[in-house]
Amino acid sequence: MSLDDHAEELASDLGVDKEEVKEDLENLVSYSVPMDEAKQSLRRKYGDGSTGGGTPNQTDVADIGTDDGNVTVTAKVLTKGKRSIRYQGEDNVIYEGRLADETGVIDYTAWTEVGFEPGDTVTLGNAGVREWEGEPELNVGESTTVARADDDLTVDYEVGGDADLIDVAVGDRGVNVEARVVEVETRTIDGRDGETEILSGVLGDETARLPFTDWDPHPEIEQGADLRIGNVYVREYRGVPSVNVSEFSTVEALDRPVDVSAAAPRMGVGEAIETGGVYDVEVVGNVIAVRDGSGLIQRCPECGRVIQKGQCRTHGEVDGEDDLRVKAIVDDGTGALTAVLDEGLTEDVYGGDVDDAREQAREAMDQEVVADTIRENVVGREYRVRGHLSVDEYGANLDAAEFERTDDEPADRARDLVEEVTA
Repeated sequence: MSLDDHAEELASDLGVDKEEVKEDLENLVSYSVPMDEAKQSLRRKYGDGSTGGGTPNQTDVADIGTDDGNVTVTAKVLTKGKRSIRYQGEDNVIYEGRLADETGVIDYTAWTEVGFEPGDTVTLGNAGVREWEGEPELNVGESTTVARADDDLTVDYEVGGDADLIDVAVGDRGVNVEARVVEVETRTIDGRDGETEILSGVLGDETARLPFTDWDPHPEIEQGADLRIGNVYVREYRGVPSVNVSEFSTVEALDRPVDVSAAAPRMGVGEAIETGGVYDVEVVGNVIAVRDGSGLIQRCPECGRVIQKGQCRTHGEVDGEDDLRVKAIVDDGTGALTAVLDEGLTEDVYGGDVDDAREQAREAMDQEVVADTIRENVVGREYRVRGHLSVDEYGANLDAAEFERTDDEPADRARDLVEEVTA
């Protein structure tokens, strides 16, 4: 049955205008609400008594699940963001952020203007619930009532959205950051309205560095500027959080310099993996293996991908260009990741360049000897690795910017530990 048929059937049952029902149904379905759930939501909206009608009972945030249809909840507004999205060729403004009560936190999206602000305690009646990235999210629509609560809630969560870069996470909305523009460039992209100029680069503060994109370039965002940027949202970019600045974001110069640390935050491997991705992080661990696909490799001259037997996945048969790479498995006892070293870092651990590697492979008539040499040089030794960590279903990969052997000798450290334990 087509969406049009569903709308016609529903409008007939409810005795309301079909086009109005169709518009509401399209809106819900476009945001991944299952058809049956969308129809039930509209039955509640238009007052079909056979589905229960009325206002849902009060629900604690912690008890809201993805299977709930509509709920009534009283919570404190932690953050409120504003941005535009494109739906069916038209730009729509939405409001989004996070709410909390004594039991937990939940994200919300409002499709109409709402009068509440961070710090307000509100009661949302008949708010829809949908699943977003595996978690429940409240949808505040035309059928939702919004009222100031009689009593103010005290919650164990920060109000207002101010965050250090180290604490920014994918999915955050209505966030405010104070940071220095470490890098910035103007780029032209093929956007939803054709060619569009944007700004992209890196922000830094005392805690971390993160990539950013300004979709509506603000003149205040320039190299070295110390800024307070309000109402940003955070998406995933190449496996790490990325700050997104929109037309509704505010950008103000700070009256103080932001101290950007030259060092990356150091984490245990397990801790870093649990973050889901970190733009700039440092770990220390032992190289326990060098994976296949390391050493002397060939790349497609068109796209730069590694090729196998002269074949590129995208461009077919090509004449590959020689390159050096290492994929080293680093383990610190709390977890393991793959550190990917580019040509320059690989030259350091190999002790030669591409020409040297090519000559070694030619003499041995085996390209794998280059990787074997690298294994002999690095496996079993401890390294400090700094770079960008991404985590996906295939594992954790750290694109290394620095790869240095530590000064500590494992035998000395073991001896010190034994002495400490037996003292």
